[in-house]
Parts: sequence; structure tokens; C-alpha cells
Amino acid sequence: MATTSTANNDDSREIDEMIQEFGDWRGPKLSRLRALINEAVPGVDEELKWRKPSNPHGVPTWSHNGQICTGETYKKVVKLTFFKGASLTDPTGLFNSSLQGNTRRAIDFGEADEIDESALKALLRAAVDLNAG
Repeated sequence: MATTSTANNDDSREIDEMIQEFGDWRGPKLSRLRALINEAVPGVDEELKWRKPSNPHGVPTWSHNGQICTGETYKKVVKLTFFKGASLTDPTGLFNSSLQGNTRRAIDFGEADEIDESALKALLRAAVDLNAG
């Protein structure tokens, strides 16, 4: 499951390993979200940030002319958090988490949740446009 372009190939390989380690639905869900990010934003940079003892891999983070989003995994959801989500138009209502914040917005994907791929790609491209601003 290779990515199309990254700033740090070691981080990309480690994200691959992290995805494979899950052993449940979260790996394939994060993998699909990652693929959609790469499709929507050609040349996107991905890296792992915020490593700590409780999360030694860190948090997958995507950027293009600035940070776009992170992909975090929890027991019941895979969460995409958009750094500037509050400034994005969300015509299809993808944002369903962190709605009260002044800056960020997130999308929680549960095990059975379908991904509106075209709407997500549009949101990702809007985030890149906002960064280019």
C-alpha cells in the first residue's frame, strides 16, 4: 500500500507498518482514507508527528503548503482532523466531531461508516486551496 508522494519515506513505511499492526477494521479504514488523501492532493507530504510513550508511532499528518489533516485511530473511530476545518465550507456535512472549536473540525469514521469519497476529496482540495490562500 504505497503512497504516491511523501516528504519522508521512512515515515511512510512506518505508517504502512502501523496500519498492518491494527489487525482489525481500523487498519483498512485508515488505509483507504490515506489513499483518498493521496488521490485528492497529488504530491501531498505525509509524516508522523507527536510521538510519545503511549503512541510510539506518532500521528499520521498530511500537508501541502501547510498542514491539512491528521489521521488518528481510537477504539471506536478513525478520526481525520482538519487543522483549519472551521474555515472550510462543508456542503455535505462531513464534519461530525470537534464542531465547537474555533479552528479545527474532524470527521469520525466508525467501523460501519461509509466514506463519501467525492465529498472528502473536495474537502481535502478546499483545505489545500485555503493553505495556498
